[in-house]
Amino acid sequence: MAAPSNQPARRIRRLKKRPHPRPRVRGLSFNRMIPNLLTMLGLCAGLTGMRFGLEGRFGNAAAALLIAACIDGLDGRIARLLRGTSRFGAEFDSLSDFLCFGVAPAFVLYLWALHEGGRFGYIPCIMFTVCMALRLARFNASLDDDADKPKYASNFFTGVPAPAGAGLALFPLFLGLEAQHLHWDWLYNFTRDPLLPALTLSGTAFLLVSTLPVWSFKNFKVPSPMILPTMLGTGAYAAILVAEPWGALAAAGIIYILLLPMSRMSFHRLRREADALQESDEPAPSTPA
Repeated sequence: MAAPSNQPARRIRRLKKRPHPRPRVRGLSFNRMIPNLLTMLGLCAGLTGMRFGLEGRFGNAAAALLIAACIDGLDGRIARLLRGTSRFGAEFDSLSDFLCFGVAPAFVLYLWALHEGGRFGYIPCIMFTVCMALRLARFNASLDDDADKPKYASNFFTGVPAPAGAGLALFPLFLGLEAQHLHWDWLYNFTRDPLLPALTLSGTAFLLVSTLPVWSFKNFKVPSPMILPTMLGTGAYAAILVAEPWGALAAAGIIYILLLPMSRMSFHRLRREADALQESDEPAPSTPA
């Protein structure tokens, strides 16, 4: 009589020893989600700034909008570093920019001083927000045309960018907080007058939709003799920013305005040089015999 075979038992033992295949999870990697998470944090910071404005905590409101601006400067660079750029991320970032830099500054300034202007105090807020929307729409529409631009034009924005526009619009708030800290009542009362916020909002709205070439500072090259002074100046400004943050931010707005004519001159100089180089490369027309 033949002995029973142990083959089924061996097969069972082999199946028990074989590791189970790991289930495949479909979706995005966490690295590709980091830029969108940062954009969401910036959006939350802008909304929090509006809440602080409603509560009359204008210092906290300004700090929240500054945090949103810092996050906006990081999310795009981190997306390119992690190769996580996408069309969804670009649209999400644009919507976040509209709220943080188009709606929130006008909203906070209206609560700061413009509500004292009655029905006319709301007009600069509308102008600023509408111009910010137009500026962001123009920027998104020009993303597909970047390949057709000359190389030097990639170093410039067309009009003041959204975070810088929000900083310029908040100049009365920065100045008023600094005057409040220094107990300069005359300056504080001047910043709470509706005229100054109305002028800053209207002027910034014009700069947002203008065709003024503005340095982007992405590929900005510092001349060799200016490297050490630039580093020393940056360190000095950082020290002032820690000691007197609102005064330093107000001064940064003035410095930025003074740099705009220099940016325009730099753009036209580069365009003249590019046109001259292109004309020199073109062959001379042949004259008939």
